Parts: sequence; C-alpha cells; structure tokens
Amino acid sequence: MKWKVSSEKFKDVLLFNPSVSYDFRGEIFTTYKAGVYEKLLGQVHLEDPFVEDKISISRKNVLRGLHGDHVTDKLVQCLHGEIYLVVVDWREDSPTYMKWESFLLNDKNKLQVLIPKGFLNGHLCLSEKCIFSYKQTSYYKGADKQITAAWDDRNLGIFWPIKNPILSERDAL
Repeated sequence: MKWKVSSEKFKDVLLFNPSVSYDFRGEIFTTYKAGVYEKLLGQVHLEDPFVEDKISISRKNVLRGLHGDHVTDKLVQCLHGEIYLVVVDWREDSPTYMKWESFLLNDKNKLQVLIPKGFLNGHLCLSEKCIFSYKQTSYYKGADKQITAAWDDRNLGIFWPIKNPILSERDAL
C-alpha cells in the first residue's frame, strides 16, 4: 500500500492506493493482503474478516444504489473503466448522519475505499463499461435485508453527474 487517508468528511471512510509494479508486460498490484490493511487501519478496526467478494459489471449511465446495512464493512474499487462512487452516513447517532461524499474510482488511479458498516453506497458507471469489485465482512442476505435510499432523495441532496440514469426496479423507487 502506498498510502491510507481518511475521507474529507468521514474519519471511518478510508482511502487506499495500492503499489503498482509496471514493466514491458503491463502491471501488477495486490488488491488485498490480510494483516496489511489491519495495520494501516489505525483508528478503524474491522471487527469481522472479509468473507465474500463480489463483482458488478455495468454499462455507461447505470446507477446502482444507494444500498447498505449496519453489519457489513466493504472494501470497494473499480477494476475497469470509471465510476462515480457516493457514500452516505446512515448511522442515526452519528454527527455526520445523512451527509455524503463522492469519489472518482477508475482503473488508472486504482483507488480503494473502505466503507464502514452503517454507510450506504451507490455508484454510477461513467465509462462505456465498468467493473466494480467489493469485499464484504458479511454474506449478502438479499435486498430485503438491506437499507435502500433513493439515489435522488432531496433530503440527501447528492450531486450526481447525470439526470436520467439507468436504474433497476429496486433503485427506481
């Protein structure tokens, strides 16, 4: 890992940038190594180990989210293309409750974001195709076990760089 830093708004949302080795064949980097992240976490402690990896592939203008729960930490990244990631603090006892922050993740900057339990997240595919990867500290139990907020909820006031995204039935609320 090159560096770890807290987000501008949330001390528990952390950004990581892996070290990349380049040569004539291309590039190679480690996306996760047990023990290394735990040492880098400092003020944030993952209570549970990562147990499940998921991949989401989307086409341009697809917006997925806002989803989350109060039991799952996620480490997310964009493996191909570019996404606009939004995280929202959904912890009612938090001084930053219902505040949001956005990040640009792509296959060039290789930025990883650790999203703690109690936060919602959503992402918009900005490129022709994007591959979004995430590690979770709990197994996915279905949409009915998650919290979902409308991507365009006026109470949140999230800026999305699109007016009419492609949405699933669940996200169209």
